[in-house]
Amino acid sequence: MSDLQARFEAAVAESKQLPERPDNLTLLRIYALYKQGTEGDVTGARPGMTDFVGRAKYDAWEMLKGKSKEEVQQAYVELIEGLKG
Repeated sequence: MSDLQARFEAAVAESKQLPERPDNLTLLRIYALYKQGTEGDVTGARPGMTDFVGRAKYDAWEMLKGKSKEEVQQAYVELIEGLKG
C-alpha cells in the first residue's frame, strides 16, 4: 500500500470523528472526493428532479470527472486535515 493510500484511509476514518459537523457544501465535497478516489469517474444516470440529495451528490462527483485517483485522494486528505482544526 502506498503512503498516499494509507493517509487517505486514515483520513476516511478521521472524517467520521470530526469535532463538528461540516456544512452541506463541505459534506458534498467530502463525498465527491471519496467516490472519485475510490471508484473513479461517476457512472450511471443522473437522478431525477425529485431526488434532490441524490442529484446534488451526483453533480458534485461529476465535477471531479477525469481527475486522477492520487489527485483526489490528496485533496481529500488535505480537506479532512483542515477540518480537524
